[in-house]
Amino acid sequence: MTEIKIDTEFIKLDALLKFANLVASGGEAKIRIAEGEVQVNGDICTQRGRKLRPGDTVTLDGETVSIV
Repeated sequence: MTEIKIDTEFIKLDALLKFANLVASGGEAKIRIAEGEVQVNGDICTQRGRKLRPGDTVTLDGETVSIV
């Protein structure tokens, strides 16, 4: 599991996917989220603007990222 440290209150799901290099572009993030390929805290999430805070986890293609 990779840890991503944020210095703000939250980060949006699509921005996190790009920041963590889980997707190559914002367009890819939008498609992968819309198709239900992304899990937030173990549940499928289709909201690309979902606000993620420290303690949340995101999984895509078997790779999990934890926000700290």
